[in-house]
Amino acid sequence: MTFTIKTLNAISHTGLSRLPKEEFEVSSEVENPDAIMLRSASLHGVEIPASVLAVARAGAGTNNIPIAEYSAKGIPVFNTPGANANAVKELVLAALFLAARNIVPAAAFAHRLEGDAPSMDKAVESGKKNYVGFELPGRTLGVIGLGAIGVEVANAATGLGMRVLGYDPGITVEHAWKLSSFVEHVTNLDQLLKRADIITLHVPLVDGTRGFIGAAELETMRKSAVLINFARGPIVDEAAVVSALESGQLRAYICDFPSPALNKRDKVVTLPHLGASTNEAEENCARMAADELREFLTEGTILNSVNFPNASLARAEGTSRIAIANSNVPNMVGQISTLLAEAGLNIADLLNKSRGELAYTLVDVDGSVPETVMAQIRSIEGVLSARLIN
Repeated sequence: MTFTIKTLNAISHTGLSRLPKEEFEVSSEVENPDAIMLRSASLHGVEIPASVLAVARAGAGTNNIPIAEYSAKGIPVFNTPGANANAVKELVLAALFLAARNIVPAAAFAHRLEGDAPSMDKAVESGKKNYVGFELPGRTLGVIGLGAIGVEVANAATGLGMRVLGYDPGITVEHAWKLSSFVEHVTNLDQLLKRADIITLHVPLVDGTRGFIGAAELETMRKSAVLINFARGPIVDEAAVVSALESGQLRAYICDFPSPALNKRDKVVTLPHLGASTNEAEENCARMAADELREFLTEGTILNSVNFPNASLARAEGTSRIAIANSNVPNMVGQISTLLAEAGLNIADLLNKSRGELAYTLVDVDGSVPETVMAQIRSIEGVLSARLIN
């Protein structure tokens, strides 16, 4: 069987090479794809074909995908957490130096110098006092969000001699293990805001984080603190940031998201969304996204889905596999098992995982499964999608 994957952006060939040509047809021209792979293209308001079984974003953020809509159809949405972590970490470290040493305005001053060498030397000596900065060792960095990127930033900052505070009520065991013992885990956000000289944001954009840093949070920060945002623009209330910059409450704002409100404003440095813009990051993201789609389409395995639980089941030999996305309701497995038993089919192995209101079930059945049985499974109330993997 050949699976078809539609690409909506240019995807690294290194990543696409993970999809064997004898099993996968990958193209931007596919009419009715089994899956969609994208980077920044928006799927909001876009009608996708009924054939789509999964969507994978070669990147961490998924705010360009209508996740709730796809969840209701039983479509897993995959992302690639950690694949671009080093690229973003390096840019955040660059932002620390940009803020500490006033590099951007200083470079702009030097770029505008005119005249002969003696006059330039004189202008340099008289002008450099306007760009006096500070050194990072001994300064306190507050890292909000300790996922893959936040952990790397926190650990790297300790190597620069900084005191590092980390805040994340939902930190996973995996990321906690990777966090340096020199990072102080703070459980109260206000305490981090009050203590940090520089604050960097590494949280996803969801309803609960939109405007996460607003007027109240900025007022809580140390006077002349620096705010860095390489997560998502709307996490910060731009109007409040501008007001804090004008009052002197905020020393500088450095972000990856230019906007009319920030453009050409003193004490603001904006970059053109460069966080993951390295060849290495694009290749890592593409490889991970390709692997996720390959395993899901061929084995029903789910790894790194933002809406469905992780699920992996070793394939029982000589079986057909049924992959079912369903609402997390009582007796779902019982109903599926009863239908298979009534059809005279033996269950060789079964896995059921849940995540909030959604669940995912893999069933390995001895022999082949008639389409009539699949139709009965799809008709169970609460089943969102069901497919047979032979």
